[in-house]
Amino acid sequence: MKMIDLTVPLGIGTPPWPTYEPLQIKYFKRLAPNGANGQLLTHSNHLGTHLDGEIHFYTPGKDIAALDLNDFLVGPGAVVDLSDATGDYQIYTSEMVEERVEVREGDILIIHTGYHHFGWDHPTADEIRYMVQHPGPDREFAEWARRKKIRWIGVDCGSADHPMNTIIRDWMGRQAAEADQVFREMYGASLAERFTPDKYQLMHIEMFPHGIIHAECLGGEIDLLCNRRATIGFFPWRFVDGESCIGRCVAFVEDDEYEELMARKAELAQTRFGDCYDVTHVERINELTKRF
Repeated sequence: MKMIDLTVPLGIGTPPWPTYEPLQIKYFKRLAPNGANGQLLTHSNHLGTHLDGEIHFYTPGKDIAALDLNDFLVGPGAVVDLSDATGDYQIYTSEMVEERVEVREGDILIIHTGYHHFGWDHPTADEIRYMVQHPGPDREFAEWARRKKIRWIGVDCGSADHPMNTIIRDWMGRQAAEADQVFREMYGASLAERFTPDKYQLMHIEMFPHGIIHAECLGGEIDLLCNRRATIGFFPWRFVDGESCIGRCVAFVEDDEYEELMARKAELAQTRFGDCYDVTHVERINELTKRF
C-alpha cells in the first residue's frame, strides 16, 4: 500500500480564504545562541488544505477532535474530474459526477474541478480565479449528496460552495457582474434569481447539521487520480473545540497501481514543489469558460 498526497504546499504565500488570517511565521529561538531553532506560527484554520468542521457553521455540531479516524476520516471514495464539464462561474451537478465515476453510498467524494491549477503553487497561478471564479454546486447537488449518504466531500479550489453563493458576491462586484452574465446566458436566470437568499452557502449551512462536512483547497498529486476510486483519508489535528483544521489529505493505493501512477507522473510536468500536473485540464477549463 502506498500514498498519493492530495495536499497543497503550505507556506507564507499560501492564500487563506478571503479575509481570514494568513500564515505568519517568525523565529523566537536560533541555533546561536539558543542551541536550537524554534518558530512561532499564527494563522486561521481556513488556510491551505483544510477540513471545515461542523461547528464552523453549526453551533451544536462536533468539533474536529470528535471525528473518528476509522468511521469517518478514512474510507472508500471516488475522485471525479469535472475539468471537462465546467469553467469559470459555472454550476456542476450530480449527473456530471455520476457520468464520470462510480459513487457508492457512504463514499468520500473528491471533486477535481481543475482549479487547483490556479493555486499559488502552480505556474498558472491566479488567486482570483482560484478563490472567486471556480465552479460550484446548487441545491440539487447537496440533496443528491445527502441521499447518497456521502461521508465528506473534498474540493480542489477555494470553497465547496459556489463562490457567488458566498459573501464574495458582495465583495467582488466586477466578478459578480461577469458571473451574472454567465448565469443569464447558460441558465436563463440572473445570479440573484438562481442563488436566492434561502440557498446562501448551502454546502455549509444545509449540510453540516447532517454531518456532511468538506475539505477545501486540495491539490498535490490529485491529477493522477481523476475518475478513479481509492481509499481516501484526511488527517487533521486532534483539535478539541476546533471549528476547522489544517491537515493532510492522502489517497491510499495498492503497490501495482502506485507503480502505474508513478509512470504516469514521469510523463507529466511538475511544479516547483515536485507535484505533477496535467496541462490539458487548464486547456479544457479555458475552452469552457466565457471570458469577458
